[in-house]
Amino acid sequence: MIITNFKTYATATGKAAIDLAKTHQDVADETGAYIGISVQAIDLMAVCQAVKIPVWAQHIDPISHGSNTGHVLPELVKEAGAVGTLLNHSERRLERSVIEASLKRAKEVGLKVILCAKDAEEVESFVELEPDFIAYEPPEFIGSKDISVATGKPEIIEKAAKLVGQGKLIVGAGVKDGHDVETSIQLGAHGVLLASAITRAEDPKALLRYLVNGLS
Repeated sequence: MIITNFKTYATATGKAAIDLAKTHQDVADETGAYIGISVQAIDLMAVCQAVKIPVWAQHIDPISHGSNTGHVLPELVKEAGAVGTLLNHSERRLERSVIEASLKRAKEVGLKVILCAKDAEEVESFVELEPDFIAYEPPEFIGSKDISVATGKPEIIEKAAKLVGQGKLIVGAGVKDGHDVETSIQLGAHGVLLASAITRAEDPKALLRYLVNGLS
């Protein structure tokens, strides 16, 4: 699986988010690959209505209907059409108690969770929480244009895959080409999570096709 986090890049928000989502849909249709996207809360409903590929929220809060100004309500994320949410992304780190409460709320409303971890210790500690996926993103490679986790420290992918179990590890941080994807899959990952490689690409469709080649 390939999941692109749109973050809040100008090329991936508002109308641009819909256009980029449709590009992902085109490549998914062409290749049959699992290609998902994660978009900010304000764009969530519009993007879900525009495409059929899996759409993930970037965050939810452990709240229910009520007095929670400024929070992201899990029920509305589900109602918008999202299949799940990221949690504990490196840019939105959470306390352990909040992670546990958010996971509980996600399960209550039927949202899948990709729980992000920064190191092997965190990966191991998150296994017992039973998220749907664990995304391993070593911070030293996040946003890197030259070295990805797959090329810089491939051995930690293999270690994380053994900790998480088959079909549950997603790898992020610096992933930018088909080789990174192929290496990650060979080492035991189920998929990759990336962002700027796609959102800032001159030709995102061509790059997505290239990335999909690494899945086979």
